[in-house]
Amino acid sequence: MTTTEPETADTTAFAERVFASALCALETMSIHVGDRLGWYRALAEHGPLDPPGLADATGTHERYAREWLEHQAVCGILEVEDPDVAASARRYRLPAAQAEVLTDRTSLDYLAPLARMITGAAGKIDALLDVYRTGGGVPWERFGADARDAQGDINRPWFDHRLADALASVPEVHDVLSRPDARIADVGCGHGWSALALARAYPDATVDGYDVDAPAIDAAREHAAEAGLGDRVTFHVVAGEGLPDRPVYDAAFVFEAVHDMPRPVEVLHAIRRAVRDDGVVVVMDEAVAERFAPDGDEVERIMYGYSLFLCLPDSLSTTDSVGTGTVMRPAVLDGYAREAGFSGAEVLPSRDSRSSGSRACRADRASARRPRSPPDAPAVGCRERSRRARPEASDPCFWPFREEGGD
Repeated sequence: MTTTEPETADTTAFAERVFASALCALETMSIHVGDRLGWYRALAEHGPLDPPGLADATGTHERYAREWLEHQAVCGILEVEDPDVAASARRYRLPAAQAEVLTDRTSLDYLAPLARMITGAAGKIDALLDVYRTGGGVPWERFGADARDAQGDINRPWFDHRLADALASVPEVHDVLSRPDARIADVGCGHGWSALALARAYPDATVDGYDVDAPAIDAAREHAAEAGLGDRVTFHVVAGEGLPDRPVYDAAFVFEAVHDMPRPVEVLHAIRRAVRDDGVVVVMDEAVAERFAPDGDEVERIMYGYSLFLCLPDSLSTTDSVGTGTVMRPAVLDGYAREAGFSGAEVLPSRDSRSSGSRACRADRASARRPRSPPDAPAVGCRERSRRARPEASDPCFWPFREEGGD
């Protein structure tokens, strides 16, 4: 068979892409190593260091420390003072920009947890291959502490720095949260950073965090105690369907969790039931494209990656799961909202120009104090940011949906 020149060029280009992906995969693994062994932090705090110095500072093996340092230098992550001295005497430094991304847990650019998340998924590849063949899933707890802690760490900076402003920019949400003694539910709260951010932003409010992952709730309780918020923020190992069966909350939030839920309609219905008629419901989820199309942007690519290796296997580990997956299109959430008794969802603009990765919705509850809109009228809402994806290509936002009749 004769191969034409365009075909040869395409083959070469794709081969180069696969090779580049392999390079990135190895670098991601090396970032995980540097993160978990404390090598980046030691360099940030005590650098520059040579291999013996790094090994002594971290209680690790000098030969492996040397190989990792050299690898990081050839990858352009570390700088070396004098490459011509003996290998064991070379001193390496972590530049300030890299230090922020890899060690500063408070920075909006902190991305070391991404490497933890990816390697946590890769560690379960055999179990994943089994369920890809036979069905079923891999529950979240099997991915271990790396994935669980990475999920909390990657989202924490946005909650700490941006959530309050995002909510304050939407008067109808802000006004409800500012009520005296407001009660707020945070469903699927994980490590609790969102619940704590809500409590800090609205000091007259109390917050109940709900999640099915007991280790995450244990961590959330520790975070609340450390923050001095244990008197106003309470965490419960309870699924979303288990919310109170009466309207006790002024507001309810679901941050990046609806797509993981095996039965999202039941959860949304429980939330609707637990929120007062004059309250609000806000759901944040991934800001993927309106519809599927090949050659998607970076947000689509990373969200499908999360879905294939983490979110969909976790969701399908529960019997009778709807299996949403991370890539939950707006129309899918709109359908869930309608099934739960709301009239639908609408995407609204955000004040946060750096936002990327997530879309959310707000559910309006009718009340005597606020006239009910026509059945198909959109409610108002707001946007916010997801730190699960780095790409800046997409604008995350809050989708609003409005109550449709009573229970």
